[in-house]
Order: sequence, then structure tokens, then C-alpha cells
Amino acid sequence: MTQPANGNNGASQASSLTLTGGAAIVAPVQSFPNGIPGNALVVMPLSKPTDELVDKLQQGPVVITQEQMWQLLGFNGPAVQVQDDQGRPIAIGLEDLLAGLDKHWQEAPDDLNRARMYAQELLKYNRYEKAETVLAKIVAKGGLVGDDWLALGVTQMQLEKFDKAESTLKGAQNIMKTNPYPSLHLAKLYKQKNDEAAQRAMTLKAIDIEPNAVDAWGYLFFQVREKDGEEAAIKEVEKIAGGEKNKGRAAPFIAIQGFYAEQEEGREQAIRWAKRAVETNTNDPLALLCLSALYGQNNQLDEVIRLLQPHEAKMARDVRLAHNYFEALFQSRQIDKVTKLLNALAGSQDREVKQFAIERSRAVAQFLQQQQQQLAQAAQQAGNVSPPAPGGVARKG
Repeated sequence: MTQPANGNNGASQASSLTLTGGAAIVAPVQSFPNGIPGNALVVMPLSKPTDELVDKLQQGPVVITQEQMWQLLGFNGPAVQVQDDQGRPIAIGLEDLLAGLDKHWQEAPDDLNRARMYAQELLKYNRYEKAETVLAKIVAKGGLVGDDWLALGVTQMQLEKFDKAESTLKGAQNIMKTNPYPSLHLAKLYKQKNDEAAQRAMTLKAIDIEPNAVDAWGYLFFQVREKDGEEAAIKEVEKIAGGEKNKGRAAPFIAIQGFYAEQEEGREQAIRWAKRAVETNTNDPLALLCLSALYGQNNQLDEVIRLLQPHEAKMARDVRLAHNYFEALFQSRQIDKVTKLLNALAGSQDREVKQFAIERSRAVAQFLQQQQQQLAQAAQQAGNVSPPAPGGVARKG
């Protein structure tokens, strides 16, 4: 339901209009004499509103695009969320954010952490050309920091500067000898260069460096499936997973379940492979997470509880497992077990787990309070109704 603009004749027309989808209203506060609607978002510009915005709002509600809204509110570019110096979320125009980070870096050009912060935001918003310039300077000044080389190589890939990217990623590979990602990105680069043999070699190298790298196993599956089909891809992953170095690792089967989990019709297949991952390594947190999530999507709450209950100790270090277990217990209304779990998690040394326990404890307390209020109301209503007389109906006392 729309709210009237200012009590004029147009208000009665607006009140009969039903909006659906992603519609929104931009209107002055006085347009809501009965209070702000519950589904409203209050957006306040930090700077003085433009004359154009003031003129439009004086006429009542207006229809604008999202881009126009950011512009009218004084944002330079689309609004993005950042944190102020006290950790509070605020919105700022993207161009202003990037300009501020650039200025922050230029004030201390030898401060590589400032440059890295700037480059990270540039990559986040797909400003690859500028990101390459910044990252190149970081690499030139920063020496042998593998993450910088890797970020530059990936950026050059995005810009389709494949020869430069190959050289940079090989540099990252030489620096990060125990990290599979330089090799994995080289595999993706060789795919772009149509070098199938090099693509496969780099994929296998990534797996050899880190046999628990699910991304590497997933890329192997993708590579073989694209060339020879799904059945061949499964056989190839199973064959390499059966090697002496890879036995007892859940990662290959987690990768396969991930392929099926992306398809609505493939959920049963995903569960089958997730079960195999857990059977291969019953203590792998990611395997437990994947299978419990799939059970949860199927509303098999008993299965989630049965799977995760023996692993409560891991939840003090892994908020993802804690979340899945809590949700299954809470939705099953096993409140005693929920309380016991949250009390245990509250003592965790992991900040994220501890915060999770605090927030969920509040939610549970609120739920129990609402339950008590509902019971009290039901008892009060029952007390106000006298038993029915013979052949009659119940009467309120």
C-alpha cells in the first residue's frame, strides 16, 4: 500500500495503487503522518541535499532509478558499504571511496599496506586496469611477497594479458612453493591459451602441492568433464584420489558433490558424494559441513543432528558447523540441547564462534519469552470462558 504524498486529491489515487517487485518510494517524512511504515528504509544524505532533490520532494513522492537515487542523495557513483573509524557501517559513493583510498596511498607512497588496501577495493569492483598499475608498483617495491605476485597475475589474466600473466604467475609459483593457487591459476591461463597439456599438468601440480585443495580437484573434474563427459570426469577423479598420497582425503569427493549441489535435480547425487566424503574422512570439517547443509536443504533435521552430534567439540573452532547444528536443534525445538550447545560455545576462544553464541542466545531467549507470553494469553482467554451449559454454548464470564 502506498502512503499519501501531502493530503491532496492525488493521495486518494495513490492509496489504491498496489506495488509489487522491487518498487520503492522516495518521499519527504511529512508524507507519513501516521508513522514510518515497517518496511521502510530511512536514507539520510550526509551532505546538504541538492536543490533538485529538494524541489522533487516538495512535489511529493517521485519515481527514480536506483542510480538516480544515489545521485540525488549526493553519492559519487553507486553506494557501497564501508565502516567508519568506530566500526559502524556507512554508505559512500564508490568513486569517492576509491578516490579517498588513492589519496590515502599517495600521502605515503612507500606504505605498501595502503596500496594493498586500495588494490583490494579496485579488484572488488572490477577496476582491473587501475588495479594492475597499483599491484605492479607493489610488486616492484615489495619484493618477494607471493600474494602480491598472485594478485597481479590474476589481474593480468582478467585483462587478457596472457604472456604477462604467465610470467607473473610463474614468479608467484616460485615464491609460494606450498600454495596450490599459482599453479591452479596457471592451469586456467593455459586453458585460455588452448594449451591442454599444460593445463592438465598445472592442475595435477596444484593437487600434488595441496591434496586437500577442493578447488584444484574441482577444476580437474571440470577439465575432464568438458572434454570427455561427466562419467569420465568421475573416473579420473576417483583414479587420482586412489593414489597413495591422496588416500583418506575427502577433498576429491567434496569437489564432485559441489558440481551436483549446484543443480536442483542433482541434490540426491550431491548427498551421495558428500556421504562418500564423510566416509573417507569422518573428521573433515568441510565434508561434515557439506553433507549437513544438504540434509538441511532437504529438511532432514534428524540426519543433521545425527551427523554433527559427535563433532560438537569441533564447533568451538568452526562457526559454520555450529550454525548448521544449532539450526537443526532449534528447528526441531530441542531447546535443552540448544541451551547446552550455546553455553559451551560461549566459552570458545574463537571470536566468531563466541559472537555467534551470544547472538543466538539472545534469539533463543526472545523466542522463549514469546512462547511464555502466548501461553499466558491462552490461559487468560481460557479463564474468561465459562463451561457450556447443558444444551447451550460457552459464555464469557
